Amino acid sequence: MTKSSDYKRVFDHFDTDRNGMISPSELQRGVGLIWNEEILLDEVEVVVESTRGYNGQLGFEDFVSLMESEKEDEKLEDLRKAFRMYEMDGSDCITPKSLNRMLNRLGESTSVDECAQAGPISFNALGEIII
Repeated sequence: MTKSSDYKRVFDHFDTDRNGMISPSELQRGVGLIWNEEILLDEVEVVVESTRGYNGQLGFEDFVSLMESEKEDEKLEDLRKAFRMYEMDGSDCITPKSLNRMLNRLGESTSVDECAQAGPISFNALGEIII
């Protein structure tokens, strides 16, 4: 199966009235079933409006965009967590010293001089490298 067909299956599951659009109430119901929790309709409406859905509803392309943006947010948060592991001295950068400390904890034998070749790395620079 492709990612697109997976999205289509989920979209069709949410589209309970089969009109080719997901209304805020359909999204609320579907997300609530998946996460097994109550979700406020106001919150769902904000999500739908933020995707520029047609007439307050999500078409398939809007739904895919919403799913992809959530994955990007997850990637960014995971990257932020990893960055914090390496950024230890409060400088908002991975410094040669903090990189050396973390690599040594992970069993890599490196010197601060070797780590200095990378220079200080900000979160934004790391994001550009990885994402």
